[in-house]
Amino acid sequence: MSVLEQGSPRTKTKSVYISTVISIALVLLMIGLLGLILVNAKNLSKYVKENIVLNIIVNDNVSEGEVLTLQKDIEKNNYVLRTEYVSKDLAAKNLKEDLGEDFVEYLGKNPLLPSIDIYLKEQYANSDSIHTFIQGISKNSKIKEVVYQESLIDMVNQNIRNISMVVLAFAVILLIIAIALINNTIRLSIYSQRFLIKSMQLIGATKSFIRRPYILYGIVHGLIGALIAILLLIFTLQFAQKQIPEIIILGNWAEFGVIFVAIIILGILISGLSTYFAVTKYLKAKSHSLYR
Repeated sequence: MSVLEQGSPRTKTKSVYISTVISIALVLLMIGLLGLILVNAKNLSKYVKENIVLNIIVNDNVSEGEVLTLQKDIEKNNYVLRTEYVSKDLAAKNLKEDLGEDFVEYLGKNPLLPSIDIYLKEQYANSDSIHTFIQGISKNSKIKEVVYQESLIDMVNQNIRNISMVVLAFAVILLIIAIALINNTIRLSIYSQRFLIKSMQLIGATKSFIRRPYILYGIVHGLIGALIAILLLIFTLQFAQKQIPEIIILGNWAEFGVIFVAIIILGILISGLSTYFAVTKYLKAKSHSLYR
């Protein structure tokens, strides 16, 4: 039997192989789940900001054609994502549904004014940008006033910032824990090979010659663990979408694909580097220290 064959990680038992791969897969699964949370948190933040409404109330003497022209002019503004025209009749219908009674029949006329609902782009859904936007459009004589909930906007942005900081901190902590867990798992698997590593070194094998097969198998373990983690994540996504169909608005498979690629890269890098350092440790160790 050649030195390479003796030093190959193939001499490990199948249980060590399986436990190492499963451990890596479970840790990468945690990282993947966190990645999904981060992606969905970002998309949810965008969704909430882009559904903040500014109501532009139009003067009563303005014709519908002029209102539609005003709507088109507003849509050209860089701040605006989309707009919706709410006529007097539609506003009355909506209010009737909210109140549960026909107030127009009671009053004898429709006192409501036509309006334009404006939804801003995500990056402009903050108090400063909204003030600038309102100052610009308020100069138009057709506009009576602009109504929006400033306190709600401030609260939404503050909550999003707080949640983002918490999730980011949690992500960093989990990543550190994941690296430590994978590293310890691989160190334990290499520990069972310490005598073989030292024996190969004593008969003249170079460090790179000894490390090469272990690193190769470490990379393979990381890749297999990553693929298992990805399969579990796909199953989790499909299950979640069956239970909560609306979740599809919070993410897409292109973004999930980036997460999957990141999991593969992390699995290979962490596993390969951990194997390298674990083998190097025993290559540098004295023979008598191997019995500790």
